[in-house]
Amino acid sequence: MTSTPTRWSRAVRAAIVTALLAVSALALAACGGNSASSGSSSSTGSAGSAGVSAADKVAAQWAQRPTRIPVTQPIGKPIPSGKRIDFINCGVTSCTILYKNLVAAAKSVGWTVRQINTAGTPESVQAAWKQAVNDRPDAVIASGFPRAVFAQQLKQLQALKIPVLESSTDDVEGNGIDLILNGPKDLRPSGQILASWIAKDSGGKANTLYVDLPSFGILKPVRQFFQQYYAQWCKGCKSQTVDIPVTAIGKDVPDRVVSYLRAHPDINYVAYSLGVLNVGVPAALRQAGLANKVKTIVTVGDAENYQYIASGQSQAAMAFSNVETPWVWVDALARTFTGQSIAVDRKAQLPFMLITKNNLISTSSEFPIVASYQQQWKTLWGKG
Repeated sequence: MTSTPTRWSRAVRAAIVTALLAVSALALAACGGNSASSGSSSSTGSAGSAGVSAADKVAAQWAQRPTRIPVTQPIGKPIPSGKRIDFINCGVTSCTILYKNLVAAAKSVGWTVRQINTAGTPESVQAAWKQAVNDRPDAVIASGFPRAVFAQQLKQLQALKIPVLESSTDDVEGNGIDLILNGPKDLRPSGQILASWIAKDSGGKANTLYVDLPSFGILKPVRQFFQQYYAQWCKGCKSQTVDIPVTAIGKDVPDRVVSYLRAHPDINYVAYSLGVLNVGVPAALRQAGLANKVKTIVTVGDAENYQYIASGQSQAAMAFSNVETPWVWVDALARTFTGQSIAVDRKAQLPFMLITKNNLISTSSEFPIVASYQQQWKTLWGKG
């Protein structure tokens, strides 16, 4: 498990913003995107208690801490040791967390991991992938990079029969990418968690501001699933959306949110497509006298947002831990190296959880959602 400080220094936050800007540039260059700030509103129709009741049940299910890892089929064969894995770090904090947990997972089967850092720019990313090609590792793993940025290197790795695994990208598997975790098809729970909690908590009387970061293509399905389930469970509720440019992160996001709430005083819930968008907002709400007028839920909670929940400054978060993802990668490679199908890993549903003050697991670290995840994986691999 890795630790994440509950308060970020200005230097650390500046580094995160720089990395986000760089990754955003990659996404925009590869698949286009609109980073202009905008607002829109819609209504979901007449009120309905049946929807609220359904949302209550769904929220209760997601509030339960999962006890099982997403793969249950044992490897059944000796896993070869001595494999070398290259991990290309996207430059954002979450990628470093992935790397540290990948090192732990790989170590348990006798493998080593080499980290190749990037600044997030297209040039640095391509240089990192070129280095991976030159390394001739047994596998390459990365997170968040669109295929178009490293297409040439991907073809070279494919020709060398070197497996490539990814996560958190809106690409599709195939043509050189063997496995993608946390892709668009895996994000339905995020929309369910956001919508069910708001519908339940408000009793079907919510006017929600959805704060989005459209430059990140992987967040598009989060918004779509939220809107789908919000309309289904919170009939009669209203919703409005404001798009935040990535250049505002670490700068004036709190001011933008406060300004929007002042201009729309009927809003009583705020949902964020990414936890980082809420950083600094609770303090701004207090200063503006709005702290008790809105309730907040974020997608992809982090230590900062969990601290907000503990202190009552925010109310809920969708927990999706980067702790477990690397263990699925290692499982997929172990099956590959032993000549087996990785179908079970492609079908794996990584754990999500609705976090509130009542079930908050930790405020000081990136916590595993499945408490005994390491032992369960090692048992599957014959290392228990």
